[in-house]
Amino acid sequence: MNAKRFFFLSLCLFFVLSGLPAALASLGPTEELKPTLNKIIDILADSSLSGIQHKEERRAKIMAIATQGFDFPEMAKLVLGKTWNTIDQQQQTHFEQLFTKLLENTYIGKLESYSGQEVKFQDERIKGDKAQVSTVVDNNGVAIPVHYVMLQKESSWKVYDINIEGVSLVRNFREQFKSILRKEKFDGLVKVIEEKNASFSTEGSN
Repeated sequence: MNAKRFFFLSLCLFFVLSGLPAALASLGPTEELKPTLNKIIDILADSSLSGIQHKEERRAKIMAIATQGFDFPEMAKLVLGKTWNTIDQQQQTHFEQLFTKLLENTYIGKLESYSGQEVKFQDERIKGDKAQVSTVVDNNGVAIPVHYVMLQKESSWKVYDINIEGVSLVRNFREQFKSILRKEKFDGLVKVIEEKNASFSTEGSN
């Protein structure tokens, strides 16, 4: 009786322990990225959300998903460079909101021209808490390499940079902002981004 009970308890303990790694281990970068991209593609392919009349609803749905898979605070910090440490928390939060809106208007705006292009996942490279997931977008027979650079925080992988055909989104914005910061300082950069975002709103209402 005691032997049977010991065997039963040991068996239960084995199943509990064997299940812990699967439950506790975080998903890999590719596994985290795929659902985010697939959900965004589903929204872009949804005919009930197409057209300028559904722009606000479509954008809201896309950004709700993107916020879960993209590290916008980290991106905002990186594009500002050293200037990030010279501004207070309120300014940081305001800049993060402005920059996220700018990304929505530019990057997400370009995605809205989606017309069935296929995204193929190729490989991933992990080094410490950073990773790169490489994909290829088949655009009418033309293969466009898109690399997602990801950072792991609290067991979750999020995108903090996108490299399209060798051009880094973060580096590109940082270089643009650097020249503005040199001449107009932080307040000047904020004004430029506010005006840019306002111009997108005006274009969308026309």
